[in-house]
Amino acid sequence: MKALTFSAFGTSDVLEYIDIPAPVLKKEEILIEMRAIGLNFADVYRRKGNYHLQGDPPFIAGYEGAGLVVDSNNTKFQVGDRIAFADVPFANAELVAVPLAHVIPLPDSITFETAATILLQGLTAHYLATDSHKTKKGETVLIHASAGGVGQFLTQISKLLGATVIGLTSSESKAEIALKNGADKVFLYSEDWKSKVLDYCPKGVDVVYDSVGSTLSDSFEVTKTCGQVVFFGMAGGDPDFINPRMLMDTSKTLTGGDLWSYLASKEQRIKRANKLFDWISGNQITIAAPTVFKLSEGKKAYDYLESRKSTGKIILIP
Repeated sequence: MKALTFSAFGTSDVLEYIDIPAPVLKKEEILIEMRAIGLNFADVYRRKGNYHLQGDPPFIAGYEGAGLVVDSNNTKFQVGDRIAFADVPFANAELVAVPLAHVIPLPDSITFETAATILLQGLTAHYLATDSHKTKKGETVLIHASAGGVGQFLTQISKLLGATVIGLTSSESKAEIALKNGADKVFLYSEDWKSKVLDYCPKGVDVVYDSVGSTLSDSFEVTKTCGQVVFFGMAGGDPDFINPRMLMDTSKTLTGGDLWSYLASKEQRIKRANKLFDWISGNQITIAAPTVFKLSEGKKAYDYLESRKSTGKIILIP
C-alpha cells in the first residue's frame, strides 16, 4: 500500500510517499480502506519529533479519518461498512487497522469528507463546552483563536447551549469567519483586547477557552470572580506559571483539557460523535468546505497548514 511517511524528524522535506507493507490485522481489529484523512497540527508536531509517536521508521502520522471496511476479521462488521475514527494512529495511508473499540459507525447523512473534517476538532469542542466547563444559558464565553477549527465548532456549540460568545482572532478576515459562525463580538489580538472585552462585559466573562498558552495570564485578567479558564493548547507558546494565591483570592478556577481523557471508551466515542452528527444533520452546526489534497501531495498539505493561511480543515484523499 501507499503511505505518507517520514524516517527523520524535520520540515516537510522529510515526508515521503512510498510503498510499505499493508497492516497485519490483530484480534479485535478491522481493516479500513481510507477515503478521507484529517490533517491536524499534532501531525506537524509528530513529524518534528515533538509529540507522541507510535511505531518505527518509516513513521506514519495521522489519527483521524473515514473509509470502508475491506476486511472484517470475523467481527460483527461487514465488508463495505462505512466507519470513521478519531484516535487511531497511522492514518496517513491507504489502509489502516482500526481497533473495534475505536470504530465510529457513519450514518448515511455524513460523508467520509465530513467525518474527516469534524471528528477531532468537533469532539474537542464538545468536551470543552460540556465537560471542562458545563456551559449554561446566559453565560458569556471568550474563545481564543475563534476562527480556527476548534474555535468555529466551540462558537457554534456554545451558542446552541445559550451562551453569548466573544471571539479573539488575528485578522479582520478571520474575524468575519468568527462572526459568520455566530460569535456575538470579535476582537483582534493586535487591539487592546483585554480592555475591549471588559468594556463589553464589565464584570468579566464566565469562562475563557485558551488554546494559545502564552495568553493564559491575560485570560485570567478578563475572567470574572468565581470564573474559569480552560487551558487546552499552546499554539502561541508556553503559558506563564499561575500563582495559586491568585486563584484563591479571586475564587477563579484553572482547568486543563485533553481530548484523549474523554475518549475513554467505545461508548463515549460513539455517543459524542453521534451528537455531532445529529447537530450537523439538523443544520444546527455548519462546517466550511475543507481544503482537499491528494495523499500523494502530502508535503503541499503540510506546508499549507503550517503557513497559517488556512481557516478550515485540511483533508487528504488517498
